[in-house]
Amino acid sequence: MYAIISIISSAAGNKNHKNSGDSEMKKKNSPLLILLIISLTCAVLATSGCSSTEESGAQEEVSGMDLASGSEGASQVEEDSEANTLILGEMWEIDTINTIDGDGGTLICEKAAVTETLVGANEDFSLKPGLATSWEQLDENTWEFKLRENVTFHDGSPMTANEVKFTLEKVIEANPRVDSMLKIDSMEVVDNHTLKIKTTEINPILPGILHYPDTAVISPSSFDEAGEFVKPIGTGPYKFESFDEQTRVLTVVKNENWWGGEVGLDKMILKGIPDPNTRAMAIENGEVDFTVDVPYSETDRIDAIEGINVEKYKTPRVYKIDVNLNHEPLEDVRVRQAMSYAIDRAGIVEHVLYNVGEAAAGPFLPTMVWANQSLSPYTRDLEKADELLTAAGWVDTDGNGIRDKDGEPLKLNMMTYSARPGLPPMAEAMAAQLREAGIDVETEVMEMGAINDRKEKGNWDLYLAAYNIAMVPDPEYILTNWYMTDGPDNGPGYSNPEVDALITEARKITDLEERYKKFNEVEAIVYDEQPMIIVAYYGCAIVKKDYVKGYVFDPTAHDYRINADMYLEK
Repeated sequence: MYAIISIISSAAGNKNHKNSGDSEMKKKNSPLLILLIISLTCAVLATSGCSSTEESGAQEEVSGMDLASGSEGASQVEEDSEANTLILGEMWEIDTINTIDGDGGTLICEKAAVTETLVGANEDFSLKPGLATSWEQLDENTWEFKLRENVTFHDGSPMTANEVKFTLEKVIEANPRVDSMLKIDSMEVVDNHTLKIKTTEINPILPGILHYPDTAVISPSSFDEAGEFVKPIGTGPYKFESFDEQTRVLTVVKNENWWGGEVGLDKMILKGIPDPNTRAMAIENGEVDFTVDVPYSETDRIDAIEGINVEKYKTPRVYKIDVNLNHEPLEDVRVRQAMSYAIDRAGIVEHVLYNVGEAAAGPFLPTMVWANQSLSPYTRDLEKADELLTAAGWVDTDGNGIRDKDGEPLKLNMMTYSARPGLPPMAEAMAAQLREAGIDVETEVMEMGAINDRKEKGNWDLYLAAYNIAMVPDPEYILTNWYMTDGPDNGPGYSNPEVDALITEARKITDLEERYKKFNEVEAIVYDEQPMIIVAYYGCAIVKKDYVKGYVFDPTAHDYRINADMYLEK
């Protein structure tokens, strides 16, 4: 019987970007400034009819801070409400509120706390009850979930097994990634609080997958009569109020009837600030109360500012370089190994990440019970890199410092993005280190849309990004998605029949020790072949005003999770 998976780990999880360096206006009383303010005010009034998706009312957020109002009474209500309103500077642009299609589930579940999943997770990655109070594996392909009673959706309707079944059916229809993980064959509503799930094959990690935010339970009234998603109506501590499609500001308010008890905040306003420098300015200027991952070089300075607190956490996320195996220089394993030997991981952690992170070996933190403990990070060895590149036919024939072969220089591009502050400086540092090995790497900091376009067209060599490694607390999730031939996150196009066979075999093993041994074999193979170059384990910086109380970091979340106990003490 494989009822509950308990994973032990240390309290260590797809997007966008802008630069900011504006200086303050110094001559505040100049006639030109007054004229400018009058002009801007007129422009705002002239364009105040922006569209938004709202649950009720016609209040409109401007930049996530101010609500347009036409009376002093309304203004006073606004001030009273804002006294217990958290302004949150989210690290991604808020593009959607759709929870089921793979784009908005994480935001709505973890950061807005509107929806909840059947299964939760403790800090050590062991599973715990969520909207399901218990689960049991009845046979190899059958699971039974008992649901929490007396839970209501934000529309007042009760949450029963029917709504859970409805949600999972919608997710399966709209989200191929989750569908492939769930492997659901059929679902049966046994009674209002019991759901039986049959899978197409043995799937030991089904409960862990139901911790994934895209599976969070929503009311059927989240959809219109045509079956189109309109707004998230969940069971969480906060309920959806509005999403302004022009400013992309999301507003949620306290759920007075939350099954979990008292909720600390009256309201949260979430606005996307993709650039780390702009997030730092926003918290310093008082524009936001809470944000995450400002530039790591600035964390100590910001923490020293009166009224601001910076907390650093280990989190199950890894910096890795996807390598385009369809490009001739990179299809050679010796070139990939040489690149890994040319990278100074320890130096990057110390001098680029300011020790907000740790040098990495395999895809999993060494403290995770399933990690292959025999692996250690590649250490910088330029002699070894030279030996491998020379054996692969790449030598410097003209003395310019860059290796070449058949008249072509060993020149590569590396894409990354700026929302995570460690990425751009890491790319620059690694480009410099690779150049010392004779590899010319051009770095490009790009918007996610442009990155995805380049990847679709195959016009890329290297892609540096940060990936969560424990959204599902089992090695199967990552190893399947990254290294299986048809894995959804197998950007390099890696294909190894031995790896496919090992993963397929391991996925059917319920004995944890045997299961992990088989997955350890996979880790050893990909460690040697380097289709993805694992660089460092991620560190997270939470930045908040001192009056934000009750926050508890959740290492199992994608970036961070808002908890119901948070409150303001101004």
